Amino acid sequence: MQALCLTGPTASGKSAVALALAGRVPVEIISADSALVYRGMDVGTAKPTLAERAAVPHHLIDIRDPSESYSAAEFVRDANRLMQEIRARGRLPLLVGGTMLYIKALLHGLDDLPAADPALRQQLEQQAAERGWPALHAELARVDPTTAARLAPLDSQRIQRALEIWHLTGTPLSRLHALKKEAAEPPPIPVFSIEPQERAWLHERIARRFDAMLEQGFLDEVAALRARGDLSPALPSIRCVGYRQAWQALQEGWPPDELRARAIAATRQLCKRQLTWLRAMPNRRVLPAQEENLVDRLKRFWLEC
Repeated sequence: MQALCLTGPTASGKSAVALALAGRVPVEIISADSALVYRGMDVGTAKPTLAERAAVPHHLIDIRDPSESYSAAEFVRDANRLMQEIRARGRLPLLVGGTMLYIKALLHGLDDLPAADPALRQQLEQQAAERGWPALHAELARVDPTTAARLAPLDSQRIQRALEIWHLTGTPLSRLHALKKEAAEPPPIPVFSIEPQERAWLHERIARRFDAMLEQGFLDEVAALRARGDLSPALPSIRCVGYRQAWQALQEGWPPDELRARAIAATRQLCKRQLTWLRAMPNRRVLPAQEENLVDRLKRFWLEC
């Protein structure tokens, strides 16, 4: 087996299952989480603790400063290299995370998309500053309704990228994705997805986890990032769910209840998007999140292979 992928929506219990599996199977964990790459962003990302990372080798954690970016292409390059190195050590590479773009890129290959155009991006950001991102979302709906339908009107990063691709190529992003899908080979890496049987169960876990983050000093962590002076909400790191809301709360003086409500709502929306991505992966093996024998099932699969 080349590797094993364990994914699922935020707060579904992926990390706990991965760590429990590591106690029974010789694995090394490769993070497939776009937020865990950033140093100094520990509480709000539910990053594995130093003790957990000492017990089980983890990779692609704390590899970027929050002022920097990390792309799906870089993830694919790094993950492929790490999988080779881990297998050479006689261990199983275990990919764990919920950044679906990373997983899709690794399993199906990168889309042949144009590189970023800084001048065009600045132009789009100026339009958004003048008209608002919902207006640009409406513009995207006219030229690429399929992509617009899966994006929230305030999903600035993805709206900007979809419009950028349209202006550069004259082809909708959804069409480019479709062409790539037609040519893709079946993924060689088995994918297990921990998914809730009841939405209320996941919502309760999201709320409990955010409350725990607040108790652990999440706002202090975001305040320290703001105090650096070189970060802004335009950066991918600060656009991470939870960080974006906490940054705005500190900037605008929101009361604690408003921050909690907005952050939990944003996390629920993220989970909804993650589940939509997952349902488009027919070859995934679904693990009911509320079952107690998930680790046993994964271990049996590993032994059978």
